[in-house]
Amino acid sequence: MTTDVTPHDGTPLIEVSGLRKTYRTGTGEVVAVEDLSFSLPVGGALGLVGESGSGKTTTARMLLGLERPDAGRIVVRGTPLAETVRGRAARLARAKAVQMVFQDPYLSLDGRLSIGATLDGVLRLHGVRDPAARSARIAELLAQVGLGPREAATRPRGLSGGQRQRAAIARALAVEPALLVLDEAVSALDVSVQAQVLNLLADIRRDTGIGLIFVSHDLAVVRYLCDEALVLHRGRTVEHGPVGDLLTAPADPYTRLLLASIPRPGWDPEHIARQRRELPAPAPGYAVPSAS
Repeated sequence: MTTDVTPHDGTPLIEVSGLRKTYRTGTGEVVAVEDLSFSLPVGGALGLVGESGSGKTTTARMLLGLERPDAGRIVVRGTPLAETVRGRAARLARAKAVQMVFQDPYLSLDGRLSIGATLDGVLRLHGVRDPAARSARIAELLAQVGLGPREAATRPRGLSGGQRQRAAIARALAVEPALLVLDEAVSALDVSVQAQVLNLLADIRRDTGIGLIFVSHDLAVVRYLCDEALVLHRGRTVEHGPVGDLLTAPADPYTRLLLASIPRPGWDPEHIARQRRELPAPAPGYAVPSAS
């Protein structure tokens, strides 16, 4: 597969600047994301790290056009993305820019259809009219994610969890997007299957130049897959840098708390709880949003 992720002149694959999202609640305004900015080069991989309520999933939904930002810009391949996605043409254009792989592959796979039929429908929707061309592309996509004719003829419930996630990745790749957003995409898988899917994603990134934004609370996964990590706490960026530096010598107390929260010999959960209570309070007017 040859994904077109132009430009190749050093322009970032994606630039996010000043992104902000608030929600109205019965008690006032909740800020889910505040002044979020980052960029990603062609073939780059960024980990968005934080606990539930940090703003990770809200950010992912804004990238996909499922949430409208209150402020800020998202630019993919040098083209600003529309704040709202309305109409068939706009939805298809956004899909060509950004695709998402969910924690639960059932969210993107139709349980009534075989995997092959699902991919065929995506290709038809995006203008591939020739049945022979669609058939060849389906075979190519399945081979790319380590699946074959048997899986193509099978409905999602007949596949293992790892196979379903591979099929969901194939579906996301079918339109050759610039960027894949992966929202806790391996957290529901067994450790051995996680490793297989992570290796698959690393291979796809290397072979196609596609960008990856990996939304996760799992720092080990982020360390394995990503070049950079951005740590969110209650909607705000507290630390952003090369993943190796950030995870071995974190500068922010919240990042240190995340690292200390990983169970290990001698781990003291009560000490972690005390550290959490001692973290600086968020700025006035901020609250923990329900979306993560």
